[in-house]
Amino acid sequence: MLTMDMPLSVNILGFISLMTYVITLIPTNLKIVFPHTKETGIPQFLLKYRRSIGIIAFFFALGHSFLLVKKRNLDFLDLKTFWIYIQGITTLTIFSLLAITSNNWSIKKLKRNWKKLHQMTYFAIFLLIWHILDKMSGHWTYLTPIGIAIITGITILFLIRLWIIYQDTTTKNKRKITKLNN
Repeated sequence: MLTMDMPLSVNILGFISLMTYVITLIPTNLKIVFPHTKETGIPQFLLKYRRSIGIIAFFFALGHSFLLVKKRNLDFLDLKTFWIYIQGITTLTIFSLLAITSNNWSIKKLKRNWKKLHQMTYFAIFLLIWHILDKMSGHWTYLTPIGIAIITGITILFLIRLWIIYQDTTTKNKRKITKLNN
C-alpha cells in the first residue's frame, strides 16, 4: 500500500537527485548500447553538461540527506545508526568526491586517476538500488516505483554496456591470437 509516512520534500529531493544522477549516466551507456543514438546528438548534448548535472544531483542528494538527518535527529557517531544508513552515507560520500573533483583543475591534477575515481559512480548505482529498496520498504510513496524502475533500467543498460565491452575485448583478443598463430 502506498503511503506518505515521510515528509514529501525529503522524498522529492531524493527523487530529483536520483533523476539528475541517472541523466549523467545516460550518454556513455547510450553511445555503447545504442550506437545509432550518436546521430541524434542526445549523448553529445548530455556529455557537454554531465559534470554540471552531476553537481546538481549532488546538491539535491545533500539536501535530501540534510532534511532526513534533521527530521530523525540522527547521530552518526552511534555505530548502530551508522550501520543502518551505511548505503546512503557511502553513496553521499561517493557523490561528494565526484562533485569536489568535477572541475578542470582536478582533471589536470589527477590525470588518469580522475577517470578511475569517477568510475565509482557505477558502484553508486548498486548502492542506490539497495538504499531505495531498504529505506522505502514498507512505506512507499508514489515516487518510489518510478525511482526503482528508472534506477533498475539504467543499471540494466550499464550491465548490457559491460557485456558489449567484454564481447568487443574478447573478439579483439581472439583476432590478435589468430594473427600471432598464423
